[in-house]
Amino acid sequence: MKSTASAPGKVILFGEHFVVHGTKAILCSIDKRVTVSSEIISDKKIIVKSDLGQISVNSSEPISKIKSSFKPFIFIAKKMMEEFNHNAGISIEINSEIPSGVGLGSSSACCVAAAGSISALFSKLSKEKIVQLSIDAEKTVFERASGADTTISAHGGIIEYDMGEFHPIKSKISFSLVIANSTIIHSTNKVVTKVNEFRKKNNVEFSELCNQESKLIQKAQESIMNNDIVSLGKCMNENQMYLEKIGVSNEKLQTMIAIAERSSFGAKITGAGGGGCIIALVNDSNINETLQNLKREKYECFTTKIGVEGLNTF
Repeated sequence: MKSTASAPGKVILFGEHFVVHGTKAILCSIDKRVTVSSEIISDKKIIVKSDLGQISVNSSEPISKIKSSFKPFIFIAKKMMEEFNHNAGISIEINSEIPSGVGLGSSSACCVAAAGSISALFSKLSKEKIVQLSIDAEKTVFERASGADTTISAHGGIIEYDMGEFHPIKSKISFSLVIANSTIIHSTNKVVTKVNEFRKKNNVEFSELCNQESKLIQKAQESIMNNDIVSLGKCMNENQMYLEKIGVSNEKLQTMIAIAERSSFGAKITGAGGGGCIIALVNDSNINETLQNLKREKYECFTTKIGVEGLNTF
C-alpha cells in the first residue's frame, strides 16, 4: 500500500518572534510545496529518503537514540506504527520545492506532508490531529516550535494565529509576493536566544514593542480583509522597523529590503531573521520591476502566490 500527501510552505506576514510573547501573528501559505510518499514494507525498518540524503533504522529503535535531521519523520512513523499495531516497516520519500533553512516553513511542511502520508496508510486523521502530530514531531528537533508553521501548512490560506488557536482571514486577495533569499545560513535557535537576551535587557521597550505589534497586526488584518494593498505594504515596513529594533536584521537583509522597497508596496524579513529570506508585497503593476531590481543585484529570488490550498492527501 502506498500513500502520498503534499503540503505548502509559508511566510509570516506579521508577528514573528513577538508571537511567542503573547501577540498574534498573520501567516499565509505559498505555492511551493513538499510531497511525501509512504509505503508499507516487509522489512522491520523505517527508511527515509530525500535530496538531502537517507537513513534506515530498525523500527524498534528508541526515538531518543536517533541523531538525525530525519528524526521527526521517524517519530511520526513510529507513532503511527505503535497506534495501529503495525509490526513491519515503512519507507518514506520526501520531495521538496521549498528551499530549506530560509524561513519558508520547509521543515513544518515536511512534517505535515509526512504526517498526512504516513497516517493515511492506516487511517484518515483530522487536520487537527495531523497538526498536533506534526508539532510533536517538530519538537524532537526544535523544542520551542510554536505550532504556527504547521497550522498554516495543514490548513492553507491566510490565518491569524494566537497561541495555538487560529482563525482564517477572509479576503479576495489580488496581490503576490516576491521572495528573495539572502543565502545567509542562520540558526533559528540562536536568533531566538538573541531576542530573549534583548527582552531581558530591555524589558520595558520590548513590552511596548509587543503592544505596538498587536495594534499593527489588527490594522494589517483589516487591510487584508479590505484588499488594501497600499495600507498592507505600509504595515510591512513598520513591522520591519520593530524587527530591526530587536536585533534580528543585518546589513545584507536591510540592503535587500531597500532595493525591494523601490518598486514594491512594502518589504520585510520573514521568519527568524539573521539570514533567510525577505518578502516584498506586489501586484501586476510592479511584480516584474521588483523581481528585476533584485535579480540585477544578483539576489536569488522568485514570485509566489499566497493563500493556496493546505494539506492534500491522495
